[in-house]
Amino acid sequence: MPRLTIPARDDVPAESKPILDAVQSQLGVVPNMLRLIASSPAALKGYTANNAALAKALDVKTRERIALAVAEVNGCDYCLSAHSYLGMNMAKISSEEIALNRMGRSGDAKADAAVRFAVNVVRDRGRVVAADVEAVREAGFSDGQIVEIIAVAAENVFTNLLNVVAGTEIDFPVVRAAEAA
Repeated sequence: MPRLTIPARDDVPAESKPILDAVQSQLGVVPNMLRLIASSPAALKGYTANNAALAKALDVKTRERIALAVAEVNGCDYCLSAHSYLGMNMAKISSEEIALNRMGRSGDAKADAAVRFAVNVVRDRGRVVAADVEAVREAGFSDGQIVEIIAVAAENVFTNLLNVVAGTEIDFPVVRAAEAA
């Protein structure tokens, strides 16, 4: 049962409505998570601006792979459900790859380095060892791209924590996390 109220579209603050309108026109729907964030115009503006900027970072498959791995680490069923759906339908990631991503891996060598690094960053709260950084560099990621991997992981930590705290009702085909680490 939700612990925070997910407002109806018409009940969000006026400052949030234009952003939700843009989401509606882009996706054809406004997911529960975005309506929840919309209860705070500042949080919605920050989230959507960050999300738009990160959409230009890395490639969509890598971002979705990281999102899946981080959601699994944090035990967020909402984000696992959303990113499994988006991964398959938007990023065209196979179900086998999604299963690997949820285990913190990838079948693609370069993506594997990014996903493993993101998982280490989240699990170790940024206290990764030099070998972790070197492994992602050796896979072909620049320092700027390493920053982007961390930024994508951090954005997903925010949505994971929000949805776990809120108990957000899942409005995607439901996927459940294995026991959170």
